[in-house]
Amino acid sequence: MRDESAASVPARPAAGPQGPRDGAPVARPGQVSQAASSSGASAAARFGRRNAYAALDLGTNNCRLLIAEPASHGFRVIDAFSRIVRLGEGLGNSDRLSEAAVERTVEALRICRGKMQARGVVRAKIIATEACRLAVNGADFVERVRSDVGLDLEIVDRQTEAYLAVTGCAALADPRAESVVIFDIGGGSTEIAWLDGAATNPSADPTLRIRAWDSLPVGVVTLAERHGGSEVTRMMFEGMVEEVADLLARFAIRAAAAATAPHFHLLGTSGTVTTLAAMHLRLVRYERRRVDGLWMSDDEVSDAIDDLLDTRLDQRADNPCIGRDRADLVLAGCAILEAIRRAFPSERLRIADRGLREGLLMNMMREDGVWRRGGYR
Repeated sequence: MRDESAASVPARPAAGPQGPRDGAPVARPGQVSQAASSSGASAAARFGRRNAYAALDLGTNNCRLLIAEPASHGFRVIDAFSRIVRLGEGLGNSDRLSEAAVERTVEALRICRGKMQARGVVRAKIIATEACRLAVNGADFVERVRSDVGLDLEIVDRQTEAYLAVTGCAALADPRAESVVIFDIGGGSTEIAWLDGAATNPSADPTLRIRAWDSLPVGVVTLAERHGGSEVTRMMFEGMVEEVADLLARFAIRAAAAATAPHFHLLGTSGTVTTLAAMHLRLVRYERRRVDGLWMSDDEVSDAIDDLLDTRLDQRADNPCIGRDRADLVLAGCAILEAIRRAFPSERLRIADRGLREGLLMNMMREDGVWRRGGYR
């Protein structure tokens, strides 16, 4: 998928650590302003960096930033930021982003903007997903971010989100697999896609292999708000699984042949699957390098879900791989995963601690032809 609307880091420098003055100019989508390029080049020189790119994914639950520079056949991360902001909190019972959620999110975005300027970012892509798509004041929020923070936030459609998830994760697919189902469990929606046929080239655009895709209007925040996420009985859990299964049914019919192909497997990204991986590994604290790319068998996934179902809210909150901010959401995520597993039985699941941000970075760098120019180690 081609990224048609890359936005630059704002042209005017931030007025101190809290961000720019109101009305700071922002380059139009698809452009990098001269001022941003020169200031970015100056900052990059201080860090000894070349052509820093930034990708920011503002979801229903999280605000995530990744800053990277091109490397051979990929990129090298030079800075990152993640904060749970719960922008979509209460959206299942209302049609508006709450003022408290907006304030939390704006503060996180100011931090992101400061990091982008400090790292000399010369091209950035800043997107918002389901919460802003659904909220009647989503456009007002985008305008506030533009005026108060100086970032040009784009609300992407569901297809774009699904394709970005594929772009960010497909490198982890088994090269022997002639069929893969990739899914991204978010806060307000779940994207799922069927990749048909084996990968022919590691650098090829994986979205060309998409045979079917869907965006389910359910995520960990919305599902937990409807069913409850604090104390989840097995009966409540089954109720969540059944709701997701109904939403998944249309895609399951279209992609029914996926699970019959040689070496088929599931490939998932989200806090849900990385949490299950961390529990399976018995990590005392989260370690991305051990989780990203981990293979889990079907039985191992089932055991990890069962273990979580046996925990209380305070136990989940005390687990450093879950934390207090996600303790009431993780079982809703497990229910979404369980519905996918039942629709597409697989002996193995590969875990990805990567997703939309990586997809955005790959698209920008591919469009700029950075790997064709060479010179990256």
